[in-house]
Amino acid sequence: MKSQTLRFADLIIHEDADYILINKPPFVSTLEDRVDSTNILALAKAYEPESQVCHRLDKDTSGVLAIARHAEAYRHVSLQFEHREVTKVYHAVVDGKHDFQERLVDKPIFKQNDGTVKISSQGKPAQTIFTTLEVFSQHSLIECRPVTGRMHQIRIHLAYLKAPITGDETYCGKLFFVSSIKRGFRMKKETEEQPLIKRMALHAFSLEFKGLTGETIVGQAPYPKDFTALHKQLLANAR
Repeated sequence: MKSQTLRFADLIIHEDADYILINKPPFVSTLEDRVDSTNILALAKAYEPESQVCHRLDKDTSGVLAIARHAEAYRHVSLQFEHREVTKVYHAVVDGKHDFQERLVDKPIFKQNDGTVKISSQGKPAQTIFTTLEVFSQHSLIECRPVTGRMHQIRIHLAYLKAPITGDETYCGKLFFVSSIKRGFRMKKETEEQPLIKRMALHAFSLEFKGLTGETIVGQAPYPKDFTALHKQLLANAR
C-alpha cells in the first residue's frame, strides 16, 4: 500500500470513544520520519486531532497499533504498558525448521549507537515467549509473545535462537526467493528474481488491554498482502 493512497479510515479494526486500533501497513512509520512525510501519528491526528499513539511498531512491521483519542485514554493504557499488563502477540516467519513450545528467552538487550541492538549483560532485561505454529520445508511460522518491550526485542531474541526472521538482514535473516523452495521455478529471460517479501516477515497479530471502564479491548489484524503471499507459498511447498 503506497503512502499516497493511504486512508486512515481503511486501517481501522476497532474504534470506540477512547481508542482506535488500526492494522498498520508495512513501510509506514509510526511517528515522524525524516525520509517520508506520511506517518501513522499524522494520519491519526487528521482523523482525531487529540490522538496519541500508545506504542510503536518498526516501520517495516505490520499489524495492530493502538491509538488513544484523548489524554486520559493515553495515560490509562500507558500505565498498562508500564506494568506489563498489555498482551501482545506477533507472528513471524523465520528461517529454518524449529519446534518451540512456550520457549522463554530471557536475555538482556543493549541498544547500540548504530540503531541496532545486541544481547549483552550491560543491557536492559528482556523476555519473550516463542511457540511454533507451523513448520514448512525450510521455514517456520512462530508466535512471539514479548513480556517486555525493548527495541528490536523479538528480532534479536529469534536471532539468538538461530531462528532469524526471514528478510531481516540486520539480524542474519535471509531474503525469501520463490526459487529457493519451488521446484522448476524459472524467470523470464533477462529478468532478475526479486524477493517475494521486501521486508522482515514480522506482523503484530493481536493486542489486548483494558479500556477506561474496565472492559477488555482486543484487536486482531489480518496478514497484509505480502505476508499472506509468503505464507501461501510456504504452505504450497511445505514438503
